[in-house]
Amino acid sequence: MAAPLTSPVLQAVGASDYSGKLCVFVQAEGGWDPTSFCDPKVNTPGEKVINHWAENDEVRETGNILYASFADNAKFFEKYYERMLVVNGVDAQTNSHSVGVVHNWSGRNSEGYPAMTALMAATRAPELPLSYVNYGGFSHTAGLTRYTRLDNPALLRSIAYPRGEGEWPGSVSPEDSAFINFEDWNAMTRYRLETVTRLKARAGLLPGERRRLDHYDAAFASREALKGFVDALPRDEDLEDLVVGPGYLGSGLRRQVQLTVLAFKTGVAVSADLHLWGFDTHTANDAGQNWLFTNLTDAVDYLWEYAELHGVADRMIVVIGSDFGRTNFYNADDGKDHWPIGSFVVMEKNQSWTNRAVGETDGLHFAHRINPTTLERDDANGTIIYPKHVHKALRRYLGLENSQGAARFPFNNTEDFAFFG
Repeated sequence: MAAPLTSPVLQAVGASDYSGKLCVFVQAEGGWDPTSFCDPKVNTPGEKVINHWAENDEVRETGNILYASFADNAKFFEKYYERMLVVNGVDAQTNSHSVGVVHNWSGRNSEGYPAMTALMAATRAPELPLSYVNYGGFSHTAGLTRYTRLDNPALLRSIAYPRGEGEWPGSVSPEDSAFINFEDWNAMTRYRLETVTRLKARAGLLPGERRRLDHYDAAFASREALKGFVDALPRDEDLEDLVVGPGYLGSGLRRQVQLTVLAFKTGVAVSADLHLWGFDTHTANDAGQNWLFTNLTDAVDYLWEYAELHGVADRMIVVIGSDFGRTNFYNADDGKDHWPIGSFVVMEKNQSWTNRAVGETDGLHFAHRINPTTLERDDANGTIIYPKHVHKALRRYLGLENSQGAARFPFNNTEDFAFFG
């Protein structure tokens, strides 16, 4: 059963003085079809059919953004176009899932660079207990910070209240629910303190090692904040359930939204990766993509609504993307295979750079060269947009460009695209 949007607004618990932006990346894993979403394509005479929806319908437009008349796109784009920047024609340079995931979420087409969400957490609030939250998909930290995989909210209570303190739902007594007994907890606490003290006193300790130990120490010291987060969680019956779709499809996005927003509100996290798998539609492309896009847009809508309820929507920036796109024709199984050209959607409230679509592809979804300054098509002097361009622009916009983490993992010889003005 869904948590009602009329539930009381929570008060922040003072876990951190950080009051800046909160970053959510939504990973639509498997390779979505942007020609049925934010880079709509109708069928070209003499070419293979690119979209069945275009046989009986046409491209729609709201504000300055075009979208496909497919799934629940109209509801989503009509509601959110004013807080939306669409970046089309992004070349992942691969048809491989593993490379596409790494490239789109780190900005580099080989392993080693951190996720933007990891860089955000490491730069802005590495001391928080759940600074960087991840629910699956790409989560590489490159040693800058750590991530927390939130799968089971009940286990969080055992961590926050290891001796069974706090208010427990139902008839379960604290004694019966204690995760660690009193003696073991005291022994573990002593051992942790002794170990950290010994490691910090070690000769030749590198700056990065000391920084990680300081972050670990600070995270433990902020356990009261973790208690505040756990206390804010809905009861089990009010947590969003897994949504089951046709065939192998399923989604827990709405529960991920609940946990993320409450982590932001109670001051224990600053970034999160939401994750929806299943876009690899080599058979029955339209049925799978329809259900997935409907679930995706519903969850992002819920993210904004839930964030508004809990007072963090004005601080959020949301980035939506995928491994790559899908072919500009159907295969023998009415599916679509891998295609390197994809899109990103970046969302934020009350910004001058929104209600825009930049980047350009032709009628068969091949990317055109774009001028980084004018953001117009420029076949002579422009460049194809790559994930690194989006990541570099986001680093600058989020104030991460000159951080220690960004300096360790730079985007050298990369054009500056004026996506955010």
